[in-house]
Amino acid sequence: MRKRKNYFALTVYSLVAAALAGGSSGCDPVRDVSTDGDRTATRQASAAASREQEIVQTETSIQMIARTEASGVEFSYQNGETSNLYTILETLGGGVGVLDFDADGNADLFFPGGGEVTETEEIRGRQSVLYRNETNWKFGDVTVLASLNQADTYTHGVAVCDYDDDGFSDILITGYGQLQFYRNQGDGTFRDVASISGISSAQWSTSAAFADVSGDRHPDLYICNYVNWSFDNNPICRSSNGQNRDPCSPRRFDPLPDSLFVSAGDGTFVECAVGMGLSQEGKGLGVVIADLDLDDDLDVYVTNDTVPNFLYRNDAGHLTEQGLTSGSALNAMGTPDGSMGVSLGDFNADGLPDLWVANFEQENFALYRNEGRLQFQPVSLSMGIARIGSQYVGWGTAFTDFDLDGDEDLVVANGHVNRHPARNNVRQLPLMLENDQGTRFNNVSEAVGSYFSTPHRGRGLAAVDIDNDGDTDLVVTHLNEPVELLENESKREGNWLQVRLVGTSVGRIPVGAQVAIRLSDSREWTRQLYMGGSYLSSSDDTLSFSAGSDQYVDLHIHWPDGNDQTLSKVAVNQRITVIQQ
Repeated sequence: MRKRKNYFALTVYSLVAAALAGGSSGCDPVRDVSTDGDRTATRQASAAASREQEIVQTETSIQMIARTEASGVEFSYQNGETSNLYTILETLGGGVGVLDFDADGNADLFFPGGGEVTETEEIRGRQSVLYRNETNWKFGDVTVLASLNQADTYTHGVAVCDYDDDGFSDILITGYGQLQFYRNQGDGTFRDVASISGISSAQWSTSAAFADVSGDRHPDLYICNYVNWSFDNNPICRSSNGQNRDPCSPRRFDPLPDSLFVSAGDGTFVECAVGMGLSQEGKGLGVVIADLDLDDDLDVYVTNDTVPNFLYRNDAGHLTEQGLTSGSALNAMGTPDGSMGVSLGDFNADGLPDLWVANFEQENFALYRNEGRLQFQPVSLSMGIARIGSQYVGWGTAFTDFDLDGDEDLVVANGHVNRHPARNNVRQLPLMLENDQGTRFNNVSEAVGSYFSTPHRGRGLAAVDIDNDGDTDLVVTHLNEPVELLENESKREGNWLQVRLVGTSVGRIPVGAQVAIRLSDSREWTRQLYMGGSYLSSSDDTLSFSAGSDQYVDLHIHWPDGNDQTLSKVAVNQRITVIQQ
């Protein structure tokens, strides 16, 4: 049932990418006070943006209802901007991790705390928070009980994993200064295993993901690192009008190479970035690990800020960077974007995993259609994405079938990095883009609910069925304002089925596994289990499907080791766990 097609076309913009890769995308209007530079390209882009008309569809069955009040979740990520030192450190924000830490079948939530930057240029951490899902949209703070109340590091992101295959979710936390790694001991508590595991880095880290890249059944760890900023390298920058101080653009700083920790299989890891073929030139903000070319090993896609994105093709455990030749490194004009959030889906139901990237203002968000053989085509214009305009600064994002009609919709959390942006507001509206049967995406944000009609300083986002009712809810984080829990109360287009996979001859979390469901009307939906995605966040690893009007469906599972498994006449409207046979 896996769809493999012979494709030979190389995207047009990839052919000129090498010549244009040095161009500027205008990611940030902030300028260094030491030079004005050439602002012609920025002025032209601004003029184009001002002519754009955002088209909003006012009718949709998708409805998202705010449920934070009275939920017990009282958390705001703090970035330390009150010191008014205007560091680039304060721009990134924090994410959210979804995990069932106590294995009771309910999704719990973990939030990295952020930090403070003092007037004496001291960087301090703030306590992260773990909330236990007590059902019925009620949560309890169990941070102290779980031994997760340390506040040593200025934190950003969270990657959820089961690195020791014991059935309990572990937590890795990224940030400025060091990594934090906590093993779930299975009794409701966590133990710091960063030092004994070998996972240690002083780089400024952002998003991360665990998956078996090396092909030995043990999950490895990919970590995105950002730029070489410190108080010794902290230039004074101002807004484009020169009147206000603002954080500097990432263009002002050198990149930091990403990290890849390969599991030794005994609970320890070895840093192998160079040996595995990683580039040294990224400014990484987002990562997704999946089998992009359907050859039964895991590829890695990384979104970079103001420099080309990476796509690493996996060949027997060695990674070869092919972003430019794949067509997924640059935009349709052949220049790099300021790329942050990323997600994976199959928007046109052809069985091939497509890539979605949320970008900076004056840049269209990018939808890359998978053409097979690790070739991608930018289709933002033809799919209606460009119609939303380029005024947004996009971060956390997800491909999800919110209305259970079979096709995957898109959601994006938005918010500016500058405190004095020239063209747009600091707080921005989130976006809900409804998929119209794979033919186009329609902006239905204004009709989805009050949260989507109110501007925010959005950052992290996770998709998860919080209340176990079969549809996908959302958790969104912001800068210096409370997180939001959003219940999906969409009018459903059909029945549903959720599938959780457990590997045996592959890792317990079988990243790269593909599940296909075929309906009686010949429609077929394929979902792939991937790790990473969104921005600084970890979503639920359960695969969700629309079952249409069918009461029973057949499932076909292709496991990462190449084996196939079929389940016949599975009853719908339930969550099932499939153990590899």
